[in-house]
Amino acid sequence: MDDVSPGSYEIFVVDDHPLVRQEIRNIIEASSDLHILAELQDGLELLECLKRRVPHLIILDIAMPRLGGIEATRMIKASCPRTRVLILTLHNRREYLAQAVQAGAEGYLLKEELDKELLSAIAAIRKGYRYRSPLMRDHGVTAPPAPGFRANSPT
Repeated sequence: MDDVSPGSYEIFVVDDHPLVRQEIRNIIEASSDLHILAELQDGLELLECLKRRVPHLIILDIAMPRLGGIEATRMIKASCPRTRVLILTLHNRREYLAQAVQAGAEGYLLKEELDKELLSAIAAIRKGYRYRSPLMRDHGVTAPPAPGFRANSPT
């Protein structure tokens, strides 16, 4: 994990594919107030890391070995309820979105939109909005209200 400057928005990136983690890093490094604290390859590694440091946001792949994103989100929300979760996935089906929302994720981003939408997703979640990939917005899944969060994205 890296040192962080005061006032920066701290992020963990969890994906089993190193190239995806690198792409996320490249996008995030362009923003001066976002800081990646850790890059991890699965949910179990994430849970161990959360014992030492709790970030503002976790960008979390939905399908990983050992412990996937949906179950990891449930565990994150149980132990670190203020930490926000952005699910990152290839799955553009309504049932995956519904599972992510039910688990407590504040955002759902398709990997095919990563380069265009990642910073928008982070900004929306950071402001207290829920975020859904533009390609998923017609999937009628509603989330129960979370304390301090607004139901609709500003975009």
